[in-house]
Amino acid sequence: MKYALIGCNRISESHLVAALDNGLEIAALCDLFEENIQNLLSICGLEDNADIKRYKDYREMLQDPEIDLVAIATPSDLHARMALDCIDAKKHLIIEKPMALSIDEADEIIRRAEEAGVTVSACHQNRFNPAVQMLRGALEEGRFGKLSHGSVNIRWHRGEDYYSLAAWRGTWAKDGGCLMNQCVHGIDLLIWMMGGKVTSVYAQTRQRFHEAIEAEDVGQAVLTFDSGAIATIEGTTNVFPENLEETLYIFGESGTVVIGGESANEIKTWQFADVKAGDEEKVGFIEEVTDVYGNGHKLLYADVIAAISEGRKPYVDAVDGRAALEIVLAMYKSQKTGLPVQLPLKNFSTLDMQGEFS
Repeated sequence: MKYALIGCNRISESHLVAALDNGLEIAALCDLFEENIQNLLSICGLEDNADIKRYKDYREMLQDPEIDLVAIATPSDLHARMALDCIDAKKHLIIEKPMALSIDEADEIIRRAEEAGVTVSACHQNRFNPAVQMLRGALEEGRFGKLSHGSVNIRWHRGEDYYSLAAWRGTWAKDGGCLMNQCVHGIDLLIWMMGGKVTSVYAQTRQRFHEAIEAEDVGQAVLTFDSGAIATIEGTTNVFPENLEETLYIFGESGTVVIGGESANEIKTWQFADVKAGDEEKVGFIEEVTDVYGNGHKLLYADVIAAISEGRKPYVDAVDGRAALEIVLAMYKSQKTGLPVQLPLKNFSTLDMQGEFS
């Protein structure tokens, strides 16, 4: 299976390494800046591979009929347009988070992919973390009983040096704030674990410390589910002096689990009424990671490759990507209106937030 990557900065190494680890043939890399391509190739030991084509224009790259799978790892505002062009070119697709910056764009990606018979995966790689999979397994076994509530806390640090590295960061037109960029993975895990549908979101967001950006650097929300359960979200890049945690709490009538660590990679609490063999070993489980991205990209890629081969949906599909996006946009709309937002959300994007904190 031949693979191409659009965008060769920051997160691109995780994608290219995952592609290599899964035996994909690297056909092409695309970036506006040749030095980004060269640097990525060097990091992955591919600098002498003359078979890998290099492009500045991704649309030219998409004309190659031999490319099967494309990953998009560009600034967030480009995800939807590039995704739609990939779908029109009949390329299977992995889209970095967030999959779009508007509900309409996300819906169009889902619709066009279904029409074209193209596999699309939203890159929420933390679903593949061992700790997360253990929690998911317990939920699917019914060990929690009736869920009461859940919570996710993403308490990270981003300094001015982070935002100054790229002009698009923290802008409403191209990014959004901490909830959209840093917290969407944790939000995905929360709503996936709680199950059912989110029916309403009430949120407040603020820009407290990062005055050089347009968007929020802290936000909190209360979610209600059609099951009657509730959940809270806290997300921020204001923690001093470095990242503190990404912690997920799930509370049921017969179980409590807390997953924490730098990238939801540790089991802090594992307690169930129906004690089973192996439960004791899960308490204190830690998966070694080198950064907040974790190790899930390799497994996500493996699943997407299998999904394409088997003609099935990937474990994390475009509908999942839309669900996480919808929660963030609902938080934004709630801040803008000062009211709870009823879901499903219609016709809202980050652009509707322009001027909120000016």
